[in-house]
Amino acid sequence: MNPKSVIKGRGAQLNVPNRFFEQHHEMRDDFLEFCQKEGEEADKNKTRYLEVFPKTIVNKVESPDVGMLYSMNPYQGCEHGCIYCYARNTHEYWGYSPGLDFERRILVKKDAPKLLEQLLKKKTWKAQTIVLSGNTDCYQPAEQKFKITRQCLEVFLKYKHPVGIITKNARILEDLDVLTALAKDGLVGVNISITSLSEDIRRILEPRTAMIKKRLETVKSLSNNGIPVNVMIAPIIPSINSHEILSIAKAASDNGAVSIGHTIVRLNGAIGRIFTDWLKKTMPDRADKVLHQIEDCHGGTLNDSRYGARMRGEGKIAEQINKMMALAKIRYFKDKGMPRLNGELHESFKDGQLKLF
Repeated sequence: MNPKSVIKGRGAQLNVPNRFFEQHHEMRDDFLEFCQKEGEEADKNKTRYLEVFPKTIVNKVESPDVGMLYSMNPYQGCEHGCIYCYARNTHEYWGYSPGLDFERRILVKKDAPKLLEQLLKKKTWKAQTIVLSGNTDCYQPAEQKFKITRQCLEVFLKYKHPVGIITKNARILEDLDVLTALAKDGLVGVNISITSLSEDIRRILEPRTAMIKKRLETVKSLSNNGIPVNVMIAPIIPSINSHEILSIAKAASDNGAVSIGHTIVRLNGAIGRIFTDWLKKTMPDRADKVLHQIEDCHGGTLNDSRYGARMRGEGKIAEQINKMMALAKIRYFKDKGMPRLNGELHESFKDGQLKLF
């Protein structure tokens, strides 16, 4: 990899056109050459936080193979910059590119705690686990500034409502007090994403995420405080991290995780172009091999949108990956599993305190 050929601290290396727009702009080589000669920055590469005002915050998940019924996202876009992220495509609905815009235009929902509380107080609402980060990471760098995720967790605690969390950021430990209080009533489960044990791979694959060592320490700290943790190897990318399945599973188990899961990478929508561009710039020696192996997992294409097949893939390479995961579960997680979260308390706390009558 040539360090000068990539945009520092970002996953995507370009802004692909928004499919909903007829027009788009691009950086021309002559403009870039002019900026270099003049000593000017063609792109300041800064993150911008933009407040938005949704009417609701909890979404019903229609996909039958995702493993959740409801999700909520305090932020849209994600500064972590994971190159493979399926959520990139959703940034187009807000008028931005799924490429660099996804990492540099972060939409902030400050009203999320209020909207959540309004939902949980409704007489018609029956407790179902709501997952934070069904789309973008609720503990991305923006959380340090806005603390929206913590406020939402305090709402879940107040109303004794079950909540799941998906993250790859050690910043979750800043809310250990609230998480521990939720765990005492069986109200929280955490999913930590660990896609590699190699810092070199992590640094280019997920540039602004927590270091692997920090993530494993997070798994251990949460587990030691009675908070159940599932580790996700998501996604598994052939010839990039597919050889690490057993070593990641062992590390997760050694640090207290009670279960492990996985997905096989699929490059839906604009992500195929974004990922391909990134791969040829960061790993040119193996780019064609990786792309061909991904295609082998999805019937000759980079993406498969069929429910049931899209997450696990098909073909010999996918079969090998899925068998290796099955072996990892037997070897390191036999007779273990994530507990079912407690949905029985919420009805008695609809008004924020225990009902005596």
